[in-house]
Amino acid sequence: MAAIFPSVDNANEDGLLAVGGSLDSETLITAYKNGIFPWPVEDGYPMTWFAPNPRGIIDLEEFKVSKSLTKFLKNTNYKVVFNYDFEQVITRCSVIKRKHETGTWIYQDIINAYTELFNQGLAYTVAVFQDEKIIGGLYGVCIGEIISGESMFHKKDNASKVALVYLIQKLKEKNIKFIDTQMVTPVIESFGGKSIERTEFMQRIKQLDTSRSREDIFI
Repeated sequence: MAAIFPSVDNANEDGLLAVGGSLDSETLITAYKNGIFPWPVEDGYPMTWFAPNPRGIIDLEEFKVSKSLTKFLKNTNYKVVFNYDFEQVITRCSVIKRKHETGTWIYQDIINAYTELFNQGLAYTVAVFQDEKIIGGLYGVCIGEIISGESMFHKKDNASKVALVYLIQKLKEKNIKFIDTQMVTPVIESFGGKSIERTEFMQRIKQLDTSRSREDIFI
């Protein structure tokens, strides 16, 4: 049975809305439809749920690619595959080392829960290959037109950025208006990501068609 969340207006200044509950698919679906996402503070602790204000998004019409990355895209031999081996992509996201970060929030419970979402057609991956080896990618949630970007990884230069460019191109083709990035990192900002008020974000997601299938969007 899916959890019943409090109104996002009750989130504290850090965006924390609720503590506890499970990561079953029904609860995750309810959360994302209501502008909420899980973000565990530490493995083994009760789950924590967030609805930050402001909220990070990329408006697809404002998405921008630098001249250097545009040049790289024209000359690279990278290949991009949608919805490849979700468990491998999310696991690689969990172990990649990042500047200014220690550890990971993508614990095994998160991996299991989002893999199950993927198996239900409610999550996606973008994987980047070179010489038949996976070198980067990203994953996220796709509950109809509610599209999130959860995490990315790269083992070679620009691999995760290439994944994001291909994702945005695909979503534009399918008339998706924006992607939820939750927060705005320097990388997301470099692509045109921005912060909007939570009230605006909630208005936007309420207008989205959640009945569209993953296949409708990603094929």
